[in-house]
This record gives sequence, structure tokens and C-alpha cells, in this order.
Amino acid sequence: MNVPNTLTVLRVIMIPFFVLFMLGDITSVDKYIALGIFIAASLTDTLDGYLARKNNQVTNFGKFMDPLADKLLVCAAMICLMDLDRLPSWIVIIIISREFIISGFRLIAADNGIVIAASWWGKAKTISQMIMIILLVADFGGVFDMIGQVMIYLALVLTVVSLVDYIAKNKQVLKMQN
Repeated sequence: MNVPNTLTVLRVIMIPFFVLFMLGDITSVDKYIALGIFIAASLTDTLDGYLARKNNQVTNFGKFMDPLADKLLVCAAMICLMDLDRLPSWIVIIIISREFIISGFRLIAADNGIVIAASWWGKAKTISQMIMIILLVADFGGVFDMIGQVMIYLALVLTVVSLVDYIAKNKQVLKMQN
């Protein structure tokens, strides 16, 4: 297994530990450990993609598992934040629904030999969600609460815009299924 794929697997392995420290009552610094795990996992996302492209190590495993690992990490974090009353459930439902819709879209496209690249909107959505999660997990208070609230709605808007953009640019995929 190459380094990018190892980083992807490592990211998946980090998820239960993140959840444990987010929701568990293990130490007095649980949220900071969870925050560190989330940041480390988020950085592996950037690093594995960079290394895969730089070293020409793009694999089918990576093409499938990297976006899945990202979705698992972000969805787990949002569900934890929802459980802790830091993120409204309706927003989590919209964001997770978008991920299912796009995953289904990608499966249909792949089944028809079409590879759909991530768009700028999708990347902006992911970055905004990760920043939102970091701010909400850190829970610094003060002005950070306001910034966190702004990031929640920015992530929501970018989620919807990226969905619409994705479907509009790839509407031919819908025509393939009769």
C-alpha cells in the first residue's frame, strides 16, 4: 500500500477516536484531543491527495476511499456536534443528504465510464465545513461563537450551491438512467 492510501486508511482509523473524545467523558481535555485528531485527520486529506498526484500514485482504491473517508470524518463530526447541541439537526440532514446525492451521482457516472472531477464549489464546501467543525469543536466562546455561526451558514450555502453546480454540470448522467 502506498503512502497516500495509508494516510487515507489512517484517517478512517482516526474517526472512532475522534468520536470517543468528542462524546466521551475520559479526561478534562477531551475536546482538545478531539480537536487535535480532527485537525490531523483533515491534514491527511490534503497531504494524501498532494502526494498521490505528485508521485503519480493515484489508485482506484484512493479514488474510492479518499472521498469516502472525508465524508465519514465530516459526517461523524457533524453528528457529534448535533448531539452536543452545537449544530442544528436540519443543517446536518441537508449536508449529509447532499453527500448521499453526490455519491449516488458519481456511482451512476462511474458505471457509465464517466469520471467526475471535484469542482471549485465542492472544494470550497469541504474547506468551509472543516473550518466550521474546528471552530465548533474548539468552542472558544466570545467572537469565535459568532464566527462559528457564520461558518455554519456559509457551509450550508456552499453545500447547496455545490450540489446545484454539480448536477447542472453533469446533467447528462441523469439522462443515462432510463
